[in-house]
Amino acid sequence: MLKLTDISKRLGAFHLEQISFELPPGYIMGLIGLNGAGKTTLLHLILGLYQPDGGSLSIEGKTYDTDRKEILETIGTVLAEDLFHSYDTLLHNARQYGKYYKNYDEPLLLQYLSRFALPPDKKYRELSKGEKLKFQFAFALAHHPKLLVLDEPTGNFDPEFRSEFFSILKEFIADGTNSVILATHLTEDLDRIADYIVYLEKGKLLLAEDIETLREKYRLLIGETYKLKLLPRESIIYMEETAYGTRALIRHRSRNVYDRELTVTVPSIEEIMYFMTKGRKA
Repeated sequence: MLKLTDISKRLGAFHLEQISFELPPGYIMGLIGLNGAGKTTLLHLILGLYQPDGGSLSIEGKTYDTDRKEILETIGTVLAEDLFHSYDTLLHNARQYGKYYKNYDEPLLLQYLSRFALPPDKKYRELSKGEKLKFQFAFALAHHPKLLVLDEPTGNFDPEFRSEFFSILKEFIADGTNSVILATHLTEDLDRIADYIVYLEKGKLLLAEDIETLREKYRLLIGETYKLKLLPRESIIYMEETAYGTRALIRHRSRNVYDRELTVTVPSIEEIMYFMTKGRKA
């Protein structure tokens, strides 16, 4: 579905450096990183809004150099920017932009508007932030994309709609031909739904793994400091002392045998991100 090889982009002092990963059809990829990590820059490259300085990017085997129109028709987007006309109704906006997509399906749009409790005759400017993102989502789905690119939408959704949102994403990939890239700072969402994780920090790729491999690779250990310090130094990503004990993220091997007095858990995505960031700053 999506393949990036050594993609680089410089924007002023910021440099996105040699990013490589693949997203097969039928999966959801979570894109994570602190503010300024390069998530939005990477999404803009995937959407063809930026031209890379180096490397290659293809979507379903096509490149922007030769197949730009075909690629754009296969991508549905939900972005932070307001993309629609403020004084037009939702239906008029959809018709205006829908003519650029050969697969635009107005009955499907109306189904989603009804499902999201968005009146078609309501003006775009009258929507709340969350409702604007719901409308973007409805329109994105209504032209039958193959790839959904979603930039931080869930923080503006109420808990009930977040659950529905994730259900729709699962429906979207269910037949094994569509994929999703979801950039979010709410990593607990990705623990539930993501198949792959891409983690950026200051323009560099720290990891790009499928979620099962990620869960096998790392363990979070909690216990007495001296016991954790007995672990091989090369296996410790970062160790910290807290009021509740000492914690360490380590590289796990299936043959590892840990002290019985240590608490050993599979870390969440947020915990992996936290300890990796701390480890790089140490």
